[in-house]
Amino acid sequence: MELLEILECSPPLTREPLDAEQAAGVARVFKALGDPVRLRILSIVASRAGGEVCVCDITDAFELSQPTISHHLKVLKEVGLLTSERRASWVYYRLVPETLGDLSALLTLPASAAAAATAVSR
Repeated sequence: MELLEILECSPPLTREPLDAEQAAGVARVFKALGDPVRLRILSIVASRAGGEVCVCDITDAFELSQPTISHHLKVLKEVGLLTSERRASWVYYRLVPETLGDLSALLTLPASAAAAATAVSR
């Protein structure tokens, strides 16, 4: 099953437990986001006006080699967080909003649980 399909089929964590396949798929996304360079890359792409960034601009933002940046971009693409398009000699990267939305939905607390958590913490 594709990772995006796993996320789409995963219930919010507060509604029911994930099965083994769902947990493994979601863990791959969090593992990708657990690297500071990949998290920064995702932030660079997400915050760019127009929603896309040339690989040249991503590479310039780091003191890392081009092959290292390419590896991180590949990981982010494999888990469905980024997509790319080649234009002439450059590649442009964009977020996949569905994947971020699915992650957000997975982690969202229902209003009643959020209110209860707030009350307990006071």
